[in-house]
Amino acid sequence: MRLTITARNMSVTPAITKRIEKKTETMGRYLWPETEMQIKMRKEKNDRRIVEITVPMGKNVILRSESSADDNLFLAIDKALAKMERQIRKHRTKLGKNLRDEAFAEVPEYIEEDLAEEEERKVVRRKTFPVRPMSVEDAAIEMELLGHSFFAFINIDTDRTNVLYLRKDGNLGLLEPEA
Repeated sequence: MRLTITARNMSVTPAITKRIEKKTETMGRYLWPETEMQIKMRKEKNDRRIVEITVPMGKNVILRSESSADDNLFLAIDKALAKMERQIRKHRTKLGKNLRDEAFAEVPEYIEEDLAEEEERKVVRRKTFPVRPMSVEDAAIEMELLGHSFFAFINIDTDRTNVLYLRKDGNLGLLEPEA
C-alpha cells in the first residue's frame, strides 16, 4: 500500500509519518499493495486538527473517513484510521473483487465482537414530495426556510434533479448527477 501524506498549516514530522505507517500496516492485509491511501491533515485557527483519509478502491468505489480532535493530531489520526478500518470490514463483501481473498480468512476475536454490534441499516420511513424547477439560489433559500440539511430540486438551468446540502464547514454543496 502506498501512502501519500499531506498537511496544511502544519508540518509532517518523522514522528507523524512513523505513527501513520505503523497504524496502516494492519490495513495491508485488507488492501492490494498498489492501493494508494491519501492522508490529508490540517490545522484550523482554533487549534483543531482534522485528518481526512481517502482510499480509491476501483472505478466507482472510494472509501473516505474524517476525524478531528482539539490540539491532538495523534488522536485524530487514530480515530480516522479506525473509521477507515471499520468501513473496509463493513463493506468487505461488496469490495470482494478489490480486496485480497485471504484478507478475511481469519477474523480476530475483537473484530467479530464489533461486527456483531453493528446492525445493517434499513429504510424505516419513506416520504414523497413535489419537486419543482428552481434556481440553486432559490433552492438554498427554500432549504433554509425548511430548516433541513439537504434539499432535492430540479435545476432550472440544466433540467436535471440536483441535491443541495449543508456541509460541515457551514457552506453549501451541490450534487449534480452525470448521465
